[in-house]
Amino acid sequence: MSTAVAETPLAVEGDARISPRAHARHVGALVRRNLLWIRQDPESMFDAVLMPVVFTLLFVFVFGGSIGQSLGGGQQQYVQYVVPGLLAMMGMNIATAVGTGFNQDFHTGVMDRFRTLPIGQGSVLFAKIVVELLRMLVATTVLLVVGVLVGFDVENWPGLFAAVGLATLFGSALMWIFLVLGVTMKNAQSVQAMGFLVLMPLQFGSSIFSPTGTMPGWLQTFTDYNPLSALADAARGLMVGGPVAHDLWVTLAWTAGLTAVMAPIAIHKFRTKA
Repeated sequence: MSTAVAETPLAVEGDARISPRAHARHVGALVRRNLLWIRQDPESMFDAVLMPVVFTLLFVFVFGGSIGQSLGGGQQQYVQYVVPGLLAMMGMNIATAVGTGFNQDFHTGVMDRFRTLPIGQGSVLFAKIVVELLRMLVATTVLLVVGVLVGFDVENWPGLFAAVGLATLFGSALMWIFLVLGVTMKNAQSVQAMGFLVLMPLQFGSSIFSPTGTMPGWLQTFTDYNPLSALADAARGLMVGGPVAHDLWVTLAWTAGLTAVMAPIAIHKFRTKA
């Protein structure tokens, strides 16, 4: 551990001497390393593959009838409502796995080794995010396939791709938060517990699963400022029609703000972690 601490300042100084092209090569090599690890451990993809299946079937067949009636239809109407909402949820759930996996890598000594190599320190974090975004796209694909199987009708294909891109951007911003947690918290269980405390209020205190009109006034105020509500509503507007502009700009503002604040903190914490 002392060796890693002693050599970290050298790595920080070396960052300034590494060209953008070299950074790109480092990110590519680390992405390949992470993908090979997933290939050797396919069970690490279970959450990305099974989570969208479970959530879609659970909410459609358990709550679809009752909530669908409140939307002026039935289960079919709820499918059109909840699938874009679940798209907004994918990024947050995958982001939690980023933090736990990153924390575990520190305990196995992998990150100490990376920090002693002559590579850009930010490359390690960017590679982690790239791989997790690929996992998120897998989860999104599974979600959409299951959604179509239960009756989801894509009314705007360009809007669908725009919604996926928007959810991916927002998911990348969330990942910086969990990278900070992965670096600063003592173990993966603590990261997971903290993620749960963040996830539950944001997910259920939003418009992902149901309209917010019947919620108490104080909760509606929370949902109005909840970025997941903005993302879910923007995805619905893009995929099935409806207002888009306001929620789109709110989501982009949250994405830019979270990235601008949390990315430098994550990189700094990674460089200086003892």
